[in-house]
Amino acid sequence: MFSTRATATVSVALVLFILGIASIVGIATHRVTETIKENIGFVVLFNEDVTASDIAAVKNQLKAHPGVAKCEYSSPEVVLERWQKMVGEGEDICMLADVNPFVGEMDVHVTSKYALSDSINVIIAPLILMPQISDIKVHTEMIGRINSTLRSVTLGLFIVAVALLVISFVLIFNTVRLSVYARRFIIHTMKLVGATPGFIRRPFLVDNVVNGIVASMIAIAGLSLLVYYCRALDLSVASVLDWSILAPVFTGVVIVGVLLCLVASIFATNRYLRLSYDEMFK
Repeated sequence: MFSTRATATVSVALVLFILGIASIVGIATHRVTETIKENIGFVVLFNEDVTASDIAAVKNQLKAHPGVAKCEYSSPEVVLERWQKMVGEGEDICMLADVNPFVGEMDVHVTSKYALSDSINVIIAPLILMPQISDIKVHTEMIGRINSTLRSVTLGLFIVAVALLVISFVLIFNTVRLSVYARRFIIHTMKLVGATPGFIRRPFLVDNVVNGIVASMIAIAGLSLLVYYCRALDLSVASVLDWSILAPVFTGVVIVGVLLCLVASIFATNRYLRLSYDEMFK
């Protein structure tokens, strides 16, 4: 009896562990997706004779828009320095042109909800009409590729999550059914002495709820060790998977474990409650 119960608990824990991993990967992917989307935006190029008040006016207008996450102005000198670092010291454009050819620019990042070409066009529409702005650079093709890739990844994770949930229910149901099967003659004996279905069903439900809680704790312990190892292996993981966002996953593991074990035990006990003595041997 103990070995059957231990086997069932460990089996449920392994299923919940896999579900937990899928949930954590889903959360990590969502957070990375949000970060990528918030790095999408456009660059505003100013005229050479732009004043500080003009720059402030454009910046205030952008900050007032709900789709703008942040904007940062770079002077022509900063843009030149950035370009110089990119191409190396061997190319001194100032010596060739005897003048700084760059103009001031403002790097604008949009929120994840506005990380679409159409939404960005709505933001830049009034900016194009401003006389202090000479051009606006939007990487439309890159935005399209990023959004297409993110949609494919999200759809793939959703399909995997649904498949895992179905598989986990089938596995847990079969595991619980086997544990009830081992005690099917006890059920029949209780029926013979006049016990009601609810009375017979109650201890099985309680046992399987306890099994679900124990299995959930085992799965959470394994997930915690896995996350701790990943965080120690790569420090960038810590920014994606902090313990505050893992709490809902752990809570969900407990709830899913208890509910699946409870539902599976109800179906299993009901099945053996309907069987006759001869059918118990089949």
